[in-house]
Amino acid sequence: MVDVLALVEARLRTALGEPDARAAVTFLGTDRVEVLRFTDLDTSGTTPAGIVRYATLGMSAQPMADPTAAVADPVAGPRAELVLSVRAGAADTDKVLRPLAVLAASPQVEGLVVAPGASLDVGDPLWPGAPFTSVLVAEPGGLVEDLELDAPLDPVRFLPLLPMTPNEAAWKRVHGAAALQERWLASGTDLRDPARKSVSLD
Repeated sequence: MVDVLALVEARLRTALGEPDARAAVTFLGTDRVEVLRFTDLDTSGTTPAGIVRYATLGMSAQPMADPTAAVADPVAGPRAELVLSVRAGAADTDKVLRPLAVLAASPQVEGLVVAPGASLDVGDPLWPGAPFTSVLVAEPGGLVEDLELDAPLDPVRFLPLLPMTPNEAAWKRVHGAAALQERWLASGTDLRDPARKSVSLD
């Protein structure tokens, strides 16, 4: 059987460079989930150029199962990892490692199929003082390309996460993900700002 996680890590390194930190979290009854941190450096290699990316490693080890299926298929089914990008230095965003691991374990723990347009809520701030407790799952393929696997395995998709304020999450539940993203775009919202305010939803 192919080592999916080794291929996933190689794809992350190709797209984002070498990780400068990693942490592992294991939840009862689930496989281990790692979170890798990638920091953009300036030309001198000493200070952050502005963006820190956190990527999960472990969520794609098993396919996500349809919660309505009587028996989970151990081979076929969608596979994904999560990627969060934030501006460096404005908040203690490294504390997001555990919430990200919780989200990455949710398919195993809760039987969820994580897909673009979904909302994921951790119930607490993503990091200390964060105005966000949930994220919107965005479309993959921009930052890290899908990883094709040999049949019958589905490709691994790298899903960007966009932090949402509680007001934005509530508005999204009524109007949908596309409408919220249009609001962000129209307002020029910096979705990587770890301390940004909620977009105007009037």
